[in-house]
Amino acid sequence: MPITPEKKDFSQRWILLLALLTALGPLSIDMYLPALPQMADDFDVSTQQVANSVPAYFLGLAIGQLIYGPVSDRIGRKTPLYFGLVLYIAASFLCIFADSEWSLIAARIVQALGGCVGVVIARAAIRDRLSMQASAQAFASMMIVTTIAPIIAPTLGAWVLRVFEWQYIFALLMLVGVICLGCVHFFFEETLPVERRLKLNFKQIISLYSAIFQDDSFRKPMLAGCFSGAVLFCYISGASAILMDEYGFSQQNFAYIFGGNALGIMLFSTLNKKLANRFNVLQRLQFGNIIQLIGVMVLLVLAIMQQVSLYGVLFGMFLCVASIGFTGPNAMALAMSEQGARAGTASAIMGSAQFACGLLGGALLSVLIWQPLLNMAIIMLLFVGAAMYSIQQLKASIQA
Repeated sequence: MPITPEKKDFSQRWILLLALLTALGPLSIDMYLPALPQMADDFDVSTQQVANSVPAYFLGLAIGQLIYGPVSDRIGRKTPLYFGLVLYIAASFLCIFADSEWSLIAARIVQALGGCVGVVIARAAIRDRLSMQASAQAFASMMIVTTIAPIIAPTLGAWVLRVFEWQYIFALLMLVGVICLGCVHFFFEETLPVERRLKLNFKQIISLYSAIFQDDSFRKPMLAGCFSGAVLFCYISGASAILMDEYGFSQQNFAYIFGGNALGIMLFSTLNKKLANRFNVLQRLQFGNIIQLIGVMVLLVLAIMQQVSLYGVLFGMFLCVASIGFTGPNAMALAMSEQGARAGTASAIMGSAQFACGLLGGALLSVLIWQPLLNMAIIMLLFVGAAMYSIQQLKASIQA
């Protein structure tokens, strides 16, 4: 039987530290988005070609998490943080000197391999200390804090571009990595005691991955969270081409719209916490899925009718993105609830699968032949439908 921590409470200072580590991902993904057209000009390629560095980052995130998860279950949570953050800092330095879209893509993959350590350890640390209900609260609190990152990241990037070239954005990210490393060294306390660590070799790691994935209590909510999260990654990959190329948004206005949608995640995460005493975790997950479906249908109808209603497009995007405030923390809490000492590996599987879906969405966006809005809406609909099916399967297994 998995070990369930007795501790129910958590300090806001602890959540802030975990949120800072988790925020490294959205900062790295979103801060340079306003610079994509400028980078495309420098590399003499299209904006979409440079935007392929976004799903490339997802690739690094997907691979890296599969490594850090079992490693952290074996040696603890803190040591992998040191390695990952140092790697992130070095890769950010390489991004500064990228002279083509391919060298940028390579550096971004390495950057993601380092930066993804924060999200794996944050999820595992919460599961190390808290019960399922407390974990759902903690994940929601952390999402509120981490949502600040995608709110301010594009704006920071746009401000940097008003004075400097795009390379300085990666210099700023390198500085953030150094700050995270310092915070880990001085403030992060190990959450996995030696007696609870798993003694794993490579064969056992593969067996552990297989065992976790075959666990219905993990797999079904994990898939629901991954598919709903992939909608967000489709938005991240396609928003620049739609808003800046199609609608002519400036770098600054794009940053404001992007930040406003991220603010929606924070607002919905707050509402998610407020509803915790009235609705259970599964009900709140379903609610988020329905909101996401409404947003996708708005975008799809507008794209099919070839309407140029900017406000309609922005409304649909807002619902698709903000609904993550419901689907994200609740799917995570359900998936991690029975994982005990193998929480690091389970966290890695969920994170890796989520970003693999994001990579798939980005790849499909680059090959579909229709207008960018229609391409994005079609892919989003596929992911929302898959999330809805996974939620129904989860509900059926719980009721059985």
